[in-house]
Amino acid sequence: MSTGITADALRVRLQEKLSPSRVEVLDESYQHAGHAGADGTGFGTHFRVRIDSPLFEGRSRVARHRLVYDALREYIDAGLHALAIETP
Repeated sequence: MSTGITADALRVRLQEKLSPSRVEVLDESYQHAGHAGADGTGFGTHFRVRIDSPLFEGRSRVARHRLVYDALREYIDAGLHALAIETP
């Protein structure tokens, strides 16, 4: 059963919450077939986010990642299993 989570949905949420100057969201679920958290569809469970936001200025890497996790909490609760975050 699919989570229904898409890269576009995550991108929109990040734009709404963090007003990024740059954001890229990649669905890498297909690379994790058979791994924990994979739902068998190859979509919607494992994502990579590359993001930069003015809100990150002066914050540690951990604090920047926390902002991303907080913005995507609804999706994590809905079955997003893995999130790789790349920030400056």
